[in-house]
Amino acid sequence: MQKAITIFTLAALSLLASCTTCPMGCKTTAKGKVEHVVLIWLKKPGNATDRAKAINTAKMFQKEIHEIQHLSVGQPLASERPVVDDSFDVGLVMRFANQADLSTYEKHPVHVKAVNDILKPMAAKLLVYDVITD
Repeated sequence: MQKAITIFTLAALSLLASCTTCPMGCKTTAKGKVEHVVLIWLKKPGNATDRAKAINTAKMFQKEIHEIQHLSVGQPLASERPVVDDSFDVGLVMRFANQADLSTYEKHPVHVKAVNDILKPMAAKLLVYDVITD
């Protein structure tokens, strides 16, 4: 296990070193598809109604915001593995053709309204990761 963590750490460091700028983390404007990963911790952890509301909101995004190429949304898979964080309530992954489409999504009125009116009021914590893929 320690060897796998060391290999992963070295791989991650080499990726960070290859970025064009890293003053506050790795920043890049490389071309490629974008995977937008969002993890949501609810103020009422495990609440089935709030979980369903968050999942349905994400599904509504896909219907209303045409820049979303693909959406996967659901709850965490329980795990005993120490490297897995399954403490969140809802996770979603959206795929965009490029950074411009992600930016359009972020500013889209349907997204902005849902985040402010639905997600923020019921979320204790949100984590977002954006990954460029080839």
